[in-house]
Formats: sequence, C-alpha cells, structure tokens
Amino acid sequence: MVEGPFDRPGLLDAVADAQLLVVRLGHEIDDTVLAAGPRLEYVGSPTTGTDHIDLSAAKDRGIQVVTLRGEVEFLSTIRATPEHTWGLLLALARQLPVAAAASLHGPWDRDAFRGTELAGKRLGIFGLGRVGRIVAAYGAAFQMPTLAYDTAPVSAPGVTMVASLAELLAQSDVLLVHVPLDDTTRHALGAAELAQLPHGALVVNTARGAVIEEAALVAALRSGRLAGAAVDVLEGERGPDQLSRSPLLRFASEHPDRAIVTPHIAGATWESMHRTEVFLAERLRGLVSART
Repeated sequence: MVEGPFDRPGLLDAVADAQLLVVRLGHEIDDTVLAAGPRLEYVGSPTTGTDHIDLSAAKDRGIQVVTLRGEVEFLSTIRATPEHTWGLLLALARQLPVAAAASLHGPWDRDAFRGTELAGKRLGIFGLGRVGRIVAAYGAAFQMPTLAYDTAPVSAPGVTMVASLAELLAQSDVLLVHVPLDDTTRHALGAAELAQLPHGALVVNTARGAVIEEAALVAALRSGRLAGAAVDVLEGERGPDQLSRSPLLRFASEHPDRAIVTPHIAGATWESMHRTEVFLAERLRGLVSART
C-alpha cells in the first residue's frame, strides 16, 4: 500500500501497481491516471460528487467507481456540509468576517456592521436531498418560511414544494444551492435565473461551483441586485491558475462584506472525514472479498 499526499507525477507513479485507488477531491482522476494503473480494479472516493472522476473512462477500462452517492441512511448522519452551509449564511448575513477583522485592526465601530436577521426571511432550497432536508430543519429553527424545488418527487416536514425553479427563485430571500452537478444542473443559475430573485437576496452554494454561472453571479452582486453570496465551491477550483482568474474571488477580495469564499471545506471536519473514510473502506473490502 502506498499513501499520499501526492502531486500529479507522484499519483501517476503510485497507481502503476495499484489494484485500488482511494481519492478525495484534490485530484482529477482522468483517463491519464486510469491508464497509468493497468491493474486498477476500483476507484473509491468518500464523496457524493463524482465530477473529479472520469466515469466514462473508468467504465471503458472496466474499473468500478465506488462513492457515497446513494448511501442515504449513512449520509443522513453526516452533518458537516449542512452546518457549514448555515455557518456561511450567518457569516454573510451578519458580516462576520469583516467585523472580526475590524475588531483586531480597528476601528471599533459597531454601527459599520449592521447585519440582517434571518427570522421571517423566505428560505429557498434548490435541491431537497440529504443536505437540503437538514438545512430546511435549520431554517425552521430560525423561523424562516421554507420553500424548495427538486426535480424528484420529494418532501420534508415544514417545507412547501414549488413546481418550478422560477417559482422558487421569485420567492427566495435566501437561496441555498444543494443539487448535484450533472447535465441538467450545470449553469442552471445564470443571469436570467439570478434576475428572478428578489432584490437584496442572499445566495449560498455548497454543492458544486458549475451550478452557478460565476460571471453572472458577480454581475448581480456588482449591480446591487444581490446583497451577498457565500460559496464553498468554484467551477475551476482544480484547474491550473483557475483560482487566480476567478471573478468571484476577485470580487470577494474587493468586497469581503458582500462575498465569502471558502476552499471546498464544507465536508472537511475530523468527524465526517473519519466516518466517511471508514464507511468507504468497509464497502471496498466487501466488494473485494466478494470477488475473491
């Protein structure tokens, strides 16, 4: 067994004799990586998203990809991403990052950091899966009327389901994005969709960066139509030099009171990472045992 962390060349060397590769989101597992492991039988990732793995290339090479997608019962006990989502929302609504910085560097001016209360605001959830259901419960605790849109026939206590994304957007003072990334959700929130949100709305995305058109989000922020945005994900976060070219990161550096970006850490707690890795390891062990 060979353990990382690896850079790209190190990963290619490490898979040369491997039958099983376990990765998180830090590596892009494309056909080049898969081709470098002629003995690979399994690629495991303790994540629900798979956009860091070329599923088509893996299938063509007869490699089984094992993730946490679909493990609803187990994942319902993992709260890291919902908690981070709500933390981002609170930080955005109350300008916590800039207020904390000001307390250290001055001036001490409490009137400069008047925030907005969440109670009574309409909470819109785009995607009522595992994370969406949990944050809906948080919304109820904060006395926020909650609506949701999902293409699947789902429901949750205290949540009003709407028939279309347009209907959700029109009624969301706060929009939380919790859909997986696929062909139907890529750039689902562009300029036209963001314009349907009420003036002064807040947007939080802890799903995948490509669900929102980043340039459109920045334009809506610059125009003042959106009051703020907080994201844990960017579309080009794994590409070379993509972060330095991100318009949202540039906007956040100029307007930290209106935009917050964290480096895809929503699921990164000691507890969640340990439990998901153990769960994945048990699944892989069962698969390997069944084949021998």
